[in-house]
Amino acid sequence: MKIAFIQTGGTIDKDYPKSTKGYAFEFGEPATRRILEKLNPSFDYEILTTCQKDSLDITDNDRQDLVTLINKNPANKFIITHGTDTMIETANFISSKIKNKVIVLTGAMRPEQFSNSDASVNVGGAIAAIQILNEGVYLFMTGILKSYDKIKRDISTGKFY
Repeated sequence: MKIAFIQTGGTIDKDYPKSTKGYAFEFGEPATRRILEKLNPSFDYEILTTCQKDSLDITDNDRQDLVTLINKNPANKFIITHGTDTMIETANFISSKIKNKVIVLTGAMRPEQFSNSDASVNVGGAIAAIQILNEGVYLFMTGILKSYDKIKRDISTGKFY
């Protein structure tokens, strides 16, 4: 089995600024690389990047780039790390444009670099789920796994349900 992990940015991949007077977070190496190094998985994988943006800045052009990357890649299992604010939007966009693949979008409420991050749990849940799911687009967040068209988010708590 091979899983392709695709970085789009979002909180999961945010890192502390490299400048001494920086206040804004920066995007760097995909968080999945560090998570997978700790896991030492028994499956093959590759890590790809389509963009490194806050999800509020992701455009339909970025989403189309994601679709193109997935459709050209021979893998049939994809985990997309994405910002939580527009994760459902992206799932809706790609769902009608990609066939014969299993796709799970996930992310984090706190950056993977933070000690209290949920990133490892969410990526781990997505890895487990992708091994048993049928073709389609799903989200795994805050302990919930659902099809893209069944999941919702409570904006006041940030939780998915």
